Amino acid sequence: MIGFIVAGLVIGALARLIKPGKQNLGLVATLLLGLAGSVIGGVIANLLGTGDIFELNVLGFIVAVVAAVLLIGVAEGLAGRRKGSV
Repeated sequence: MIGFIVAGLVIGALARLIKPGKQNLGLVATLLLGLAGSVIGGVIANLLGTGDIFELNVLGFIVAVVAAVLLIGVAEGLAGRRKGSV
């Protein structure tokens, strides 16, 4: 479980470094988006037959980072829409 959390933080941090611009996300949001990205990456890698969802492999890691980047973009869009509607 601790390894899953650490992997989520690493994936979330990498996604924030890859995504251009400043993100207004805290540590908890980075962790949650990284965890969600790692689950998505694990599921896709599992569907492609490269390993188990809880197993760290290269393809799953790459897909997890890409998914986390996309999730950060979605989170930014939702946060921007909320601020604009006030």
